[in-house]
Amino acid sequence: MMEVMGGDLVGVHSYKKTKKCFPLIDYNLNRHYTTKHEDKYRNLTDEEHGRESDALLAKLQTQQGLFTKLHPPRDTAVRTSYVISHKIGRKSKAFSDGEFIKECLLDSVALICPEKKAEFENVSLPRRTVTRRVEDIAGNLELQLKNRAADFDCFSLALDESCDVRDTAQLFLCGITADFQVTEELAAMQSMKGTTTGNDLFTEVNACLDMLGLNWDKLAGVTTDGCPNLTGKNVGLLKRMQDKVTEINPVQKLTFLHCIIHQEVLCKTVLKMNHVVDAVTKTVNFIRARALNHRQFVALLEENEIERGDISYHCTVRWLSLDKVLKSVWDLREQIQDFCVKKGHDIPELSDEDWVADLGFAVDVTALMNELNVKLQCKGLFVHEMYSAVKAFMRKLQLLSSQVKDNIPTHLPTLKEATRSADHLHKYSTMLEALQISMPLFKPRTDWIILTEEEMRQKTVEGGDVEEVECK
Repeated sequence: MMEVMGGDLVGVHSYKKTKKCFPLIDYNLNRHYTTKHEDKYRNLTDEEHGRESDALLAKLQTQQGLFTKLHPPRDTAVRTSYVISHKIGRKSKAFSDGEFIKECLLDSVALICPEKKAEFENVSLPRRTVTRRVEDIAGNLELQLKNRAADFDCFSLALDESCDVRDTAQLFLCGITADFQVTEELAAMQSMKGTTTGNDLFTEVNACLDMLGLNWDKLAGVTTDGCPNLTGKNVGLLKRMQDKVTEINPVQKLTFLHCIIHQEVLCKTVLKMNHVVDAVTKTVNFIRARALNHRQFVALLEENEIERGDISYHCTVRWLSLDKVLKSVWDLREQIQDFCVKKGHDIPELSDEDWVADLGFAVDVTALMNELNVKLQCKGLFVHEMYSAVKAFMRKLQLLSSQVKDNIPTHLPTLKEATRSADHLHKYSTMLEALQISMPLFKPRTDWIILTEEEMRQKTVEGGDVEEVECK
């Protein structure tokens, strides 16, 4: 009905053919036709009117196509820019890498399909554009989370306070529904550059819940890493959260849990491997702390054609790194000893068979615990599934303890390579038993977890798999 680039008669002839129009548009079209074109088209027959209308309509569609054909490539270029910016953000890459990625794309297209190069040139990836794209994506994810939070029947929080290299405390929150459709997502990450008292943490948590539109009376439970400013019984965060909920509903009691992953990591202390970890840390620091030593050590490995090309640092906060460090030192222990002797820095532990056996045992045990740790970190796990994983690991430790006592280290391949005595086997068997006893099992709520597991299994059998909904 609209007039576009001289096609003003299209609306008139379309009107004459369809006779479907609003009253105001009907009046305007009649007036326009009467004042502008009636003399020209008055004497045309119905057949001539139809041909003229079809010709004008085809002309209008050609004119419109001139613009619409430009949109798909442009929309595709914008979508491509968003996809690449999303990947840059998820991989924590510098936003300026977008320009380098575009350069790689253009060079690749010039070789593979030169005729498409113009389309790839329309993809905008400068640093500022990538920044805006990431901000748009973050805003969209936040909006999705708010919309889903409005439908929560209840939710729980997971709080973890850790310090980064700049000594700035970070607070992580994760919300999850109690219904069988689960939304599990990082709710907020607040940088706290001042004090991190229970009151400071409560202020940030309250602000996060207000931002998501979550009500305190729907909070069911809180899981923490066990640090004092979170769990303090008088002024800790959990005490303040319980007081807040009590103000709204006096009979509501929150369920407080200590993160099972933190508990699993803390269980390593019963193994009493400090003499192994300390010696390994000093050895790695001697090689990696000085650039000259590191270069010479890498050259030594290349000269001997060793497949494992280097050793890495161990960070206490990153628990999974301990297994990799111990494994690398075990594989390169002969080369490390030769290198340290040449540098006049003797490490007597590498010549001690007892210590080497302890190192082999530590490599195998940390590998097993890392395997469990990774399982517990899987997204969308229910508490009964985590309970089952820990329970299965405890049974595995019981089996390993009996096998080691009988000198059958079949499932401990690194220890199998070491020279071990009867005293070693008895000590390792005792350590595995102690580790089994110390493993977290939510003992105060074991009955509730078992009941939940039975209900979930019954629901799965009756209605199929429980659906998990994730924010994407």
